[in-house]
Amino acid sequence: MKENEIAQHMYEILKLLGLDPDNDEHLCETPMRYAKMLSELFRGLYEEQPELKYFEHTEKEDLVIVKDIPFWSMCAHHLLPFYGYAHVAYIPDKKIVGISKLARVVEHFARRPQVQERMTAQIADFIYTSQLEPIGVMVVVEAEHLCMIARGVQKPGSKTVTSAIRGVFRKEMNPREEVLKLLEVMK
Repeated sequence: MKENEIAQHMYEILKLLGLDPDNDEHLCETPMRYAKMLSELFRGLYEEQPELKYFEHTEKEDLVIVKDIPFWSMCAHHLLPFYGYAHVAYIPDKKIVGISKLARVVEHFARRPQVQERMTAQIADFIYTSQLEPIGVMVVVEAEHLCMIARGVQKPGSKTVTSAIRGVFRKEMNPREEVLKLLEVMK
């Protein structure tokens, strides 16, 4: 990321807002801080996709759920944060993955300008089409959006819930209902 150029643009934005980053000790380093923050928040644009290292597993159709994976992302519409939890479920087909890898997948797709619906689908698609080759994948994401809290409608506490369903979860209600019941029980 071109941090120096971003910092220069941020400096100009501060000046356009009527602020004086040259003479305000609290603002003098803000342009570069802002550029470094963007590098961190948007690292999913530049880093390599996570590798889903898998292990052989003789059992088929055992449900695996990793619940309450915290994430932060930035709304692509307003460049304000949205944050919450992702829940990832999959049914293995002779392979399982280290569960921390599922959290890394969530983090990878969250760390870029996003809309929640697209992020949810990207996580599900990545896992479903990976070498893990699961029978089904279900991703549920619940988040609060600062663009709804700090501006516009100003409704703190409202949550947006999205889901992406692939494979057997799309075709059969029993596995889907099982995931939803387990997510509720695990609260």
